[in-house]
Amino acid sequence: MTSPTPAAGDAVRLTGTAKSYGAFTAVHPLDLAVPAGSFFALLGASGCGKTTTLRMIAGLEAPTAGTVHLGGQDVTALPPYKRPVNTVFQNYALFPHLDVYENVAFGLRRRGIKSVRKQVGEMLDLVQLGPLARRRPHQLSGGQQQRVAVARALINRPQVLLLDEPLGALDLKLRRQMQLELKRIQTEVGITFVHVTHDQEEAMTMADTVAVMNAGRVEQMGAPADLYENPASTFVANFLGTSNLIEAEVAGEEGGTLHLTSGGLRLSLPAARCRAQAAVGDRVLAGVRPEKITLAHRDDEDAIPAGRNRVPGRIVDSSFIGVSTQYVVDSPVCPDLEVFVPNVGRDARLAPGAPVVLHWDPEHTFGLDAHQDIDAGLDGLEAEARGAAPERAGTAATAEEAAV
Repeated sequence: MTSPTPAAGDAVRLTGTAKSYGAFTAVHPLDLAVPAGSFFALLGASGCGKTTTLRMIAGLEAPTAGTVHLGGQDVTALPPYKRPVNTVFQNYALFPHLDVYENVAFGLRRRGIKSVRKQVGEMLDLVQLGPLARRRPHQLSGGQQQRVAVARALINRPQVLLLDEPLGALDLKLRRQMQLELKRIQTEVGITFVHVTHDQEEAMTMADTVAVMNAGRVEQMGAPADLYENPASTFVANFLGTSNLIEAEVAGEEGGTLHLTSGGLRLSLPAARCRAQAAVGDRVLAGVRPEKITLAHRDDEDAIPAGRNRVPGRIVDSSFIGVSTQYVVDSPVCPDLEVFVPNVGRDARLAPGAPVVLHWDPEHTFGLDAHQDIDAGLDGLEAEARGAAPERAGTAATAEEAAV
């Protein structure tokens, strides 16, 4: 990646920042700029370096190389308590013997501020916990505890709020509610949030900008929609949702469209959406998301509009997943193409064994380098499941460390 251009509007700027533990490199030299007032997410599987990067910003880890700037100030050598940041950890680190009000007030009292009522009241209103001010942490739900931790971190008005997997302990429904709540809070206070997560949906729901990390490097960075629609690598394509990747050969180009062949079929790909070398004879991966594909019974093939990419196949499996049904289709271009079909007016003929035609708008196709591992991204997910994470060492915080 190219170095970020220094800008007065950067809340965080990392330049050549790296971290090694002996022979193991957790974060390779990294150049990264986080605009002030933005919601920024570091996304990746366990062990990818995202938490180590966050800890270097916080001052909890010293970089092996490079610098850390906060608001234009070089803080590389500053200890955590002298940096204009606060951190919300996954375990919340609340004081169990203090009520909500006193947990939130702790940072102010630690700084010697006598009158805290107005500031604490405003912060409790922001996180919608005013009526629960006198409850102890054990009397709160997980989501309420998380909001207390956010309020305590924000009351000192840091330049940057760091969030280390803050929703990881919540159930799915509450996690989704808190995603919207955190985004609302960030928008209201206008403070820069830097959020570490392994959850793709979480990052795309909340963040203005997402940096996808893999093996200590940023694979791609940009707006969530751009990363999803235009992945730069097979890792990003597989890690952000599901992608069908079809191995194909470039047969020619005409009018900004690449003509591909795969399994004896012709496919079209906009040249502007191909990130691989695409001369005649080159091999590329033609990618398409499962929800972009329309699934039609073979008997309805004549009704498919002209100009669409179309692939014949046979359904080999189907799974009901609530809002949609997931189909796996065997085809000449790929033995296991995935298709998501909304469960509204779904064709009853679409069942395992049925002959079908998959078709989609060529504009929804993206092109990647065929020399990349098609399974890239799956290894990271497996590592997440195993919990393999050298970067997680030492991420816990005491309540006092989290509050100041």
